[in-house]
Amino acid sequence: MSTERDATAAADPDAPLLALPQESPLPMPRRSLHEPRQPLRARTSWGARLRVALARAYITAATLALAGYGTWEMHGVLSVGSITPLQWVFLVLFGINFTWISFAFAQATLGFARSLLPRLWRVPEHQGELPFKTAILLPVYNESPQRIAAAIMAMRGELAAREPGKYAFFILSDTNQADAWVAEEAVFRPVILEADAACPVFYRRRGNNAERKAGNIADWVRRWGGDYEAMIVLDADSIISPDTLVTLSRRMVAAPGVGLIQTLPRIVRARSLYGRAQQFANQCYGPIYGGGLAAWHGLSSNFWGHNAIIRTRAFAESCSLPLLQGKPPFGGAVLSHDFIEAALLRRAGWGVRFDVDLQQSWEEAPPSLVDVLVRDRRWCQGNLQHSRFLFARGLTLTSRLHLLTGIMAYASAALWLLLVIVGLVIAVQAKFVRPEYFAEPSLFPIWPVFDSARALQLFVVSMAVVLAPKVFGWFAALVNIRLCLRFGGPLLLTLSTLFETLLSALYAPILMFTQTHVIWGVLHGSDSGWKPQRRDDGTLGWAAAARAHRAHMLLGVTLALIAWAVHEALFLWLLPITLGLVLAVPLSWASGGTRRGKLFAALGLLRAPEEKRPAPVLARLQAELERQPGLGDEKALTRLAEDPSLLAWHRAQLAPATGKPALADFNAATVTAAWKAEHANTLDELNQWLDPAETLALINRPDGLDRLQSLRDS
Repeated sequence: MSTERDATAAADPDAPLLALPQESPLPMPRRSLHEPRQPLRARTSWGARLRVALARAYITAATLALAGYGTWEMHGVLSVGSITPLQWVFLVLFGINFTWISFAFAQATLGFARSLLPRLWRVPEHQGELPFKTAILLPVYNESPQRIAAAIMAMRGELAAREPGKYAFFILSDTNQADAWVAEEAVFRPVILEADAACPVFYRRRGNNAERKAGNIADWVRRWGGDYEAMIVLDADSIISPDTLVTLSRRMVAAPGVGLIQTLPRIVRARSLYGRAQQFANQCYGPIYGGGLAAWHGLSSNFWGHNAIIRTRAFAESCSLPLLQGKPPFGGAVLSHDFIEAALLRRAGWGVRFDVDLQQSWEEAPPSLVDVLVRDRRWCQGNLQHSRFLFARGLTLTSRLHLLTGIMAYASAALWLLLVIVGLVIAVQAKFVRPEYFAEPSLFPIWPVFDSARALQLFVVSMAVVLAPKVFGWFAALVNIRLCLRFGGPLLLTLSTLFETLLSALYAPILMFTQTHVIWGVLHGSDSGWKPQRRDDGTLGWAAAARAHRAHMLLGVTLALIAWAVHEALFLWLLPITLGLVLAVPLSWASGGTRRGKLFAALGLLRAPEEKRPAPVLARLQAELERQPGLGDEKALTRLAEDPSLLAWHRAQLAPATGKPALADFNAATVTAAWKAEHANTLDELNQWLDPAETLALINRPDGLDRLQSLRDS
């Protein structure tokens, strides 16, 4: 198919050709929520099994010991007198939260130790010619097509030269906006026509967005999966170096019992303040956390949805997600599919691995605080939905822990807020019952039933547990001279670590409150829907920031006033929380925008290793982006009418009609669009008459394109 396309494209670059290979179906039966677990197919050495067993024993012992110590100390703080029911609530909340940070601390210490002994974790790779083909999938949903096209061009040339015929790119579009659909075709068409058989590029748009991204991938598996032993899934903002892509395939060949290998994506190309902060934290502290996760996961690791290679047949037989009973947000299709797919692969006996040593795997971060909050709304609902799988039959304990960790990533925000509120209620109660206990000047209030000295000691320990992973990341980068210099040297590395710590402390209360609000909405039946991620620089005006964060400011002012009314020391104690909330509007305004981020880039703060000397594939990505044509805001109908070759190519991509239409196929927008197209006298008039759904329906039918062509010719 690709050879025929190359010959035709060479003769006529505007040839309207179907941008897809011949189908090679692969069955993908729907799985059930409860199924028996299959024996693990992968085989590892006794040394590897021992390392994983010791890592898990350490994680368990360290988490329980530290959590037990913290909870016992808090009990001592509260038990100077008799413990009231409200204080018992406070103790339980503290114990849960302290266990959560203890678990993170234990993983970070394990990752830090692993970073000092990297040779103990060498991974075998297949040598010689690759025995199978790998598909590189790029799911698209109303995304900027220039970034995706540039990434393909940056990766494709070297792949074609190194491993001709072994890789193919598939752009899998779920775009449901007419203007975005035609714009992506205008950008992708030359990329597809220029590609050759050594590494072809294909394009498929799905008209039915059933099951969202998981359904998009499943559709590809069922139609073309039979020709490809493995698939590498990327996001619209992902890129992986060709060398790492080949390495992933070689590692998959060398591990026939492994179904998925996840890389550790590093954030790059951040321009805004918030983006740069995420980028620095990801590249400085991320390897520490990632190393800890990989050490105890073993062959029961997790999937993050992208930047991973998957054995296609293993995925097909294991990962057609069950449809949950009930309505969203807890029922229906699985929203956050990745954790569940990893759990189902492992249940079917396939190993799931996390290879953190592959360093040339990248993604981009949301550019502003508001963009992170929008993304968190979707992720939070998806992770809370995983509660339906916690007790599913056949899942391994490790898979259940992954699901619980994902739930706690958001539930912990609500638990922290509850802890603050309960503590504040206790303080208010003490104030009005026995105000003389606040008579003595002290930085910390002397509660009527609190051991203040012990409380201060526990506070110091808690801060040490929270900040230790950052210290580990800073030290690991500091002692690696080459890496340290890429961060800007010891001084800039240290200043960046301190600055990022300050920023994360200010933004944390805003995230805590927002995530709690999201949880409340999900528990009351609110569905987040499916919104595309914004990929611009995240610039936000003052008015928009005020609308987004007025509730945060109100909460911060309220907490601060209550604390001040109780005692000045309590006001200072809560300042780390109230300050970020009160400053939510300026913090959010400053978080986005390239111009605001340039100041910190000029100062060298939050510098990342790829910033000054990017890897070759990142340099090619930037060069390709600069060569991408601007699309403007042209309407879909106008773009098609003014470019006959694009119109012909668009027509060739439409799915052929199958059989006689049924009542279930009736679409009101199609009927009204056809009537308006028939009665419009000009293209401008038709553009004004059609609503978005009708425009989409019109360009999705050959007769609609015929009418568009006749309007153009009239």
